Amino acid sequence: MNGTKRILAALTMGLLCHSVFVLAVVSMGLALATGLQLGRGTLPGALGLLANVLLVLQFPLLHSTLLSRRGRPWVQRLSPVGHGRTLAISTYVMLGSLQLLLSFWCWTPSGIVWHTPHGITGLLQYVLFAGAWLFLVKALSDAGLAVQSGAAGWLALLQNRPVSYGDLPTGGLFARCRQPIYLGFALVMITAPTWSPDWLLLTSAWTAYCVLGPRFKEARWEVLFGARFRDYRATVPYFLPRFRR
Repeated sequence: MNGTKRILAALTMGLLCHSVFVLAVVSMGLALATGLQLGRGTLPGALGLLANVLLVLQFPLLHSTLLSRRGRPWVQRLSPVGHGRTLAISTYVMLGSLQLLLSFWCWTPSGIVWHTPHGITGLLQYVLFAGAWLFLVKALSDAGLAVQSGAAGWLALLQNRPVSYGDLPTGGLFARCRQPIYLGFALVMITAPTWSPDWLLLTSAWTAYCVLGPRFKEARWEVLFGARFRDYRATVPYFLPRFRR
């Protein structure tokens, strides 16, 4: 019976985690493609702006806090199906996806759009936007898609084994820059084809987080991998990729 409960918990978590993850990705794509005009927030004037600022801030603040030494126990406690230690990575990905859904669907649109894509120029904008998404998917894959999508947690529970978080990523895009996932996330926002004050607010704040936030991640990498990471850091640039050997 214990084995049956464990398997049911793993499969339930897999369904929850990946369903929310896909919804978050689709919502982000739609929101950016429309200049964040799809939000369902209805607060008037300054209250709407304040609410949007809080939505912008909640993602980087909570996202980083839950990865900290103090935040990790909370992630384990928040597992909706128990097995908090094993499912921590799945729970973390699900929480991050919920944050994105909150940001995009609770957004109060300004109703102001500066630019909408049209003609050949608009087509090129969509091509750049799609290219940024492909870059992000490639970076996630190079880092280990099972960990980045949360599958590593529920699969470990399903197979009744310890979670594998993988080794220090140094191949693929990680051979060109140390933080290609954050770079890809920033590029997706920057290349959004519709421009608005909403888009500018979100993109400015979250791009700054993409540039500064990985510093905390690299501090954890140095603790985990020691001299290996320091050697890697000495030869590979931080954010902007180097394409020449």
